[in-house]
Amino acid sequence: MSTLRQAVQDYLEMRRGLGFKLQETGRGLIDFVTFLDANDTPYITTELALAWAQRPSRAQPSHWATRLGYVRVFARHRAAADPRTQIPPVGLLPFRPKRARPYLYSKEDIQRLLSAALEMPCRFSRCKLRPWTYYCLFGLLSVSGLRLGEARNLKLADVDFDAAVLTIRGTKFGKSRLVPMHASTCRVLQEYLKRRRQHCAAQASSPYLFTSQLGNRRR
Repeated sequence: MSTLRQAVQDYLEMRRGLGFKLQETGRGLIDFVTFLDANDTPYITTELALAWAQRPSRAQPSHWATRLGYVRVFARHRAAADPRTQIPPVGLLPFRPKRARPYLYSKEDIQRLLSAALEMPCRFSRCKLRPWTYYCLFGLLSVSGLRLGEARNLKLADVDFDAAVLTIRGTKFGKSRLVPMHASTCRVLQEYLKRRRQHCAAQASSPYLFTSQLGNRRR
């Protein structure tokens, strides 16, 4: 393993130990080191950082700016150990993101969405539970304030019907939080789980609350 590749591994391990997940950053930096190795360069240069960041050439400028940002932050860390390190200036590949305008769903919008979920076509018996899965998923999102990823990651052990509480695990910085449930939400989820147990063994034995036909986490 090259010295720079080891430095990337040490850097990622250190920051993940502080609570940062760095999934995309980790993949990007490892790919960047591979790019440097292919160019026979054992240290970070601004020229090669720019060349790597702008791959693929058809990507959006926001993608290029993000990739260069991975390198810039790591280069600041690496410069303390290797004075040859060049830190890409902040002004390179400038990009000003456009903030998305939020759309607030009305009660009528949510009701139409839930009704449409229950009307999803099912050609085969193995997908009969899918309308109810999306019905409960969308419904839970609308009443709990959960992020989509948090709802998809919910496991049966995270649902406490007696206390009417959801445990949301692995949030930002590795923390967890409790989310209360209304009695009506508990009833709908309990009915969903009853249907799931009756549907098929793969889904009945899955540890996840919202599952695919094979019992995996619902995508």
